[in-house]
Amino acid sequence: MPLYETVLIARNDVTQQQVESVADGIASQLESEGGTVRKREYWGLRSLAYRIKKNRKGHYMLLGLDAKPAFIAEMERQLGLNEDVLRFMTVRVETIDEAPSAILSRKSDERERSFRGPKPAGRFDSGRRRGYDDREEFRARDEFVARDEFRPGPEE
Repeated sequence: MPLYETVLIARNDVTQQQVESVADGIASQLESEGGTVRKREYWGLRSLAYRIKKNRKGHYMLLGLDAKPAFIAEMERQLGLNEDVLRFMTVRVETIDEAPSAILSRKSDERERSFRGPKPAGRFDSGRRRGYDDREEFRARDEFVARDEFRPGPEE
């Protein structure tokens, strides 16, 4: 049987469990017709490039399917009727890669290198943030008070 990859985007109003139940429904129908789900990844709630049906975010799910073309046509019809699914795309592939997809591997890379060290100095910035007491008049006042010449007391 040919291999397919399907990515679907569900509304952000639904929960992750409801998105998983949509994928479970696809998997159960596929297995009843003799196919298999070879890969299943939940990519999480992500921002959309543009608003779709008044939604700015969506739950992304990737499915790697080993199915007949007739099943794919029926699955796409049912996904189009489902109100929770905003968009879907099915692509025929030669092989389904068992390794995590680029989306999931990029997420793990971001977790590993979350702290990148101190911020380098910009064009107009010294790289050090100044607080309230770092203003010039406070530094000048503190230097003036620190001298031995100034001692409050009676005038002579």
